[in-house]
Amino acid sequence: MRPHSTSRLPLHRLGSVLIVALSMALLFSGCGSSADQTSEKGGTTAQQDVKTKSYFIFDTIVTVKIYDSRASDQDFEHINSLMKDIESEMSRTLETSELYKLNAQAGKGPFQVSKPLYQVIETSLDYAARTHGRFDPSIGPLVNMWNIGHDDARVPAKTEIEAGLKLLDYNKVKLDKNNMTISLEPDMVLDLGGIGKGYAADVIADYVRDQGYKSAIIDLGGNIYAVGQKPGGVDWTIGVQDPNESRGNQIGRMKVADKTIVTSGVYERYFVKDGKHYHHILDTTTGYPVVNNLNSVTIVTDRSTDADALSTSAFSLGLQEGMAFIESKTEAEAIFITTDQKVYCSSGIKKYFELTNEAYHFAELK
Repeated sequence: MRPHSTSRLPLHRLGSVLIVALSMALLFSGCGSSADQTSEKGGTTAQQDVKTKSYFIFDTIVTVKIYDSRASDQDFEHINSLMKDIESEMSRTLETSELYKLNAQAGKGPFQVSKPLYQVIETSLDYAARTHGRFDPSIGPLVNMWNIGHDDARVPAKTEIEAGLKLLDYNKVKLDKNNMTISLEPDMVLDLGGIGKGYAADVIADYVRDQGYKSAIIDLGGNIYAVGQKPGGVDWTIGVQDPNESRGNQIGRMKVADKTIVTSGVYERYFVKDGKHYHHILDTTTGYPVVNNLNSVTIVTDRSTDADALSTSAFSLGLQEGMAFIESKTEAEAIFITTDQKVYCSSGIKKYFELTNEAYHFAELK
């Protein structure tokens, strides 16, 4: 399901760790030149300048770059307003948000929600069904108790985890589309962290296109949306983060146009307790972080809502099942990186992804 382009959504998602690794020469080639292009916006011409604005929202830094001199302060103010609407509708932790109120209504009957929230929860439940619960928006109780990514992150007691697991069941989330209501079982907590930033990227990309701007980079803390092509009609160069190194180091790069690239990995949101590494991607069958020899999964597709959900889903499913899941979707491609520095690619991505780090090697599933 593709959410309506004017819908607005969510919040903080567990760390997508992808970088726009565009070299300065590649990124700004032609952008400061005097070459004009014909715009569909009013039929005027626009110099190919870059306008940039950064925000702190969704617990991350959001950067929007529009490659068109006509981009205005009003555009960036409107983007900020869209993101604030998203947060106020779908933040799990903001007490005034619609999602927070829905969770507070758990066990008390149907709760009427807005169309954006309804659509995103509906999409999340669809992914839950497709992955047999490995992706599950009802994971909120476990997310709350681990609280990874915050100063008070902790390892919950085994009894807490066992109690939390009993509250997870996406099948018990009841939707009523006619009345736009959602019903939760007592003590259930929905969390849209596995899909939220992707949907926010789609909302911003739709706005940019609606204004007639043909080239833009949207970066929501690593969730990348490359709108159109770079000025001059060439593809964007996007780097994939090395999971064993600090941000900015990459294992390879790809050339894309009008695509979104989202990564889920074990190395962006985590904490260490007694020498053990605990990352944010939680296993819905054990209640603990997923352990499956994967360091990251990168998704390339057309809509960031799907890319966000797919990256978490594929990571949670593991290499074999995750790759099969991606190969069943003709519109999506993936790069799986394992802890032993092997790189597994879906069939369609090999033609535009280049491995540049000698420490990593391509491998094939048997």
